[in-house]
Amino acid sequence: MQHMPTGEPTMRSTKLNNMDYIDTLRIFCTIAEVRSFSRAAQVLGMSTPAISRAVGELEQRLRVRLFQRSTRHISTTEVAERLFERSVKLLAKLDMLEEEARQGVSDPGGLLRLVAHTTATHSLLVPLIMSFKRAFPTLHLDLTLTERPVDLVEEGYDLGILLPFMLTTDKMVTRILKHMPVLLVASPDYLQQRDFPRQPKDLREMKLIARSLSTENPTLRFRYGDGIVTADLKFEISTNNPTLRKELVLNGFGVGALPRMLIEQELKDGRLVQLIPDYELVDGTVELRLVHSNRKFVPAKVRAFADYAVAFYENAQSQVQ
Repeated sequence: MQHMPTGEPTMRSTKLNNMDYIDTLRIFCTIAEVRSFSRAAQVLGMSTPAISRAVGELEQRLRVRLFQRSTRHISTTEVAERLFERSVKLLAKLDMLEEEARQGVSDPGGLLRLVAHTTATHSLLVPLIMSFKRAFPTLHLDLTLTERPVDLVEEGYDLGILLPFMLTTDKMVTRILKHMPVLLVASPDYLQQRDFPRQPKDLREMKLIARSLSTENPTLRFRYGDGIVTADLKFEISTNNPTLRKELVLNGFGVGALPRMLIEQELKDGRLVQLIPDYELVDGTVELRLVHSNRKFVPAKVRAFADYAVAFYENAQSQVQ
């Protein structure tokens, strides 16, 4: 075995980074297989001088001679034979890891972390998950329910099914899953204690069960014809939970603007009554959105769930209509 001089490596070899080193090992293995610099250059689509430089850099890095060169052929040294045997195995493992990584982008699999708005998804989330799992049985799901703002990237979620106020940035990919109408309602018991409202101004003496994000003097805006009518209401109780707001309205604590999907049964059986239906609430529709980070390469599991959820909600909406 013939060693290279033991002096300091050249500046070029000390700057050979790991990616360059892997590429150089591939070049070395190709030369060792075909026993020719020029033939290796053809196989790899490179020039022969580039092949020679790569081998020179590898020899400088290892401080050993890898090939014995003559005018007609080349042969591998003893150390090159050992390096070739180990390099082939190493490169095969790297290729396997690369293929697995590509499959993560092309083939759904692994763990999908999903966060969803508790109330807005309560009626469709379980059917969606059951249907999705039948279609993608190898995917594992970790579900979190909340009604607070969420930073998907910071908190490590792959996807969210959220309301607009829950988004902490506009640098996300969003798709609308469902439009949810909001109705102003009250209980018959609450209405018995005062005149039944016919128009927005009649609401001013009523108390609103407000959202936590409401201002100190909540204002409801209504669209009537071509104009906008406002009504300032008082409030003593506020909460971010629509289900709790519904219960408070049912128990006569005031009026509430609630998603229709949450109060369908109560409207049917008369426990809640819609107020001033001739006046449409401005911003009276809440968008339920599917959200994921704006990445160049979207993992297959995220793409699969996103497409499936959109189709599922569209189908559910068409059945309602």
